[in-house]
Amino acid sequence: MKICPVPGTVKAVNRRESGQQLAVLKALGDETRYAMYEELARSTAALSASELAERLGIHANTVRLHLERLREVGLVDVEAVHRGTVGRPQHLYFLSAGAPGLGFDPPAHALLAGLLAAMAERIGADADDAAATGRVWGTEAGTRTRARSCLGALEAELTKLGFEPALEADGSDGGAARIEFLHCPFRELAEAYPELVCNLHRGLCEGVIDAVGGGTVDEFATLYDSEPCHVTVGLGAPSR
Repeated sequence: MKICPVPGTVKAVNRRESGQQLAVLKALGDETRYAMYEELARSTAALSASELAERLGIHANTVRLHLERLREVGLVDVEAVHRGTVGRPQHLYFLSAGAPGLGFDPPAHALLAGLLAAMAERIGADADDAAATGRVWGTEAGTRTRARSCLGALEAELTKLGFEPALEADGSDGGAARIEFLHCPFRELAEAYPELVCNLHRGLCEGVIDAVGGGTVDEFATLYDSEPCHVTVGLGAPSR
């Protein structure tokens, strides 16, 4: 038997949904909140108020007020995260489940990478775990390379991944070679999870060098070191 909905109930539901939609539109009608929503929608990782403030060039307290408004209308959620430091937890903001992407959604692979990084951190993965994972990948890449030298193999792999490697010293004098990374395709994730992402990259470099032979990774400068991001390869070890 078909049950017809009560007309008054349908009207009440429609009014409630219309009210929610209106609240969302009003919240996003503010230029600053819209810009913040875009940043969160495009990001592959949750962002803090200070990170949003830096990206948008406004005060963090102003950002927090707008975030609270977005949270009130169900567009944004917040999570308190302890990163192993003493003191108050850091509050990270991200779009609520079901929040409209408005065409700002990150590419699927980037989104997946962000989710996996968040999961790895949540279950306690550390720098050594990340480096070991990267080393496995790098070893497999090194075994497939056609390059005759470890330096050439590493340059080729870094280029393929989008790091735009620049050889600052080629080690022709028998010393060390230095490759700087002019671009980091992992930068957004590295800023959110530096311990995991930077050490994953370091392990990848080590894996390529170890698989090809002829060198060792002597130094690896990350996003938060004083020097630009780079890898220094000591040459002269036996080749494979």
